Amino acid sequence: MTTSSETSFFDLHITGLGYLNRIREVKPKKGEPFLACDIAALNGPSNAPEYRRFDVRVSGSEAQHLVRRCEEAVKAERKVLIGFRLGDLWTDIFTYSKGKNAGQQGVSLKARLLFVSWIKIDGEMVYKAEPKTTDDAASEDAPSPSSASAAQDAPASEAAANDDADAPADAPALAESF
Repeated sequence: MTTSSETSFFDLHITGLGYLNRIREVKPKKGEPFLACDIAALNGPSNAPEYRRFDVRVSGSEAQHLVRRCEEAVKAERKVLIGFRLGDLWTDIFTYSKGKNAGQQGVSLKARLLFVSWIKIDGEMVYKAEPKTTDDAASEDAPSPSSASAAQDAPASEAAANDDADAPADAPALAESF
């Protein structure tokens, strides 16, 4: 009888759409610097949506590349709406240090941004990921550090949603265009 030493995981993923905000490089006292941002996710009826704020660590090279390409638009206060997949949700309790809630405790929703499925800037589609193939879905179930980014390496589809016949077909080039 053989035993497997591989660890299996239970994944909890959140998919949605929301506005990208506060893109920044975080430099912790211990550990490596990392890219982070806030996502104001839309929730509820479309005629009166509510927002759920997620403070996320951007994981995967493709997601990092796409978020970095949005940094200038976010700083210019343009509306950057993304389709996303988050993982590893947890809460962080903190104490407000200033403002009307100074001294009170608050809760922050934290997660890892695993995948960006599309990006619209001021209503214009500037990036759309190609749908996953069966091989991509199987590799995502594998418990490896790169499994979250495996689905992100797919090239972008012909951007039919943006009605731009001159749009490049590969994701990095399309991401470079905005």
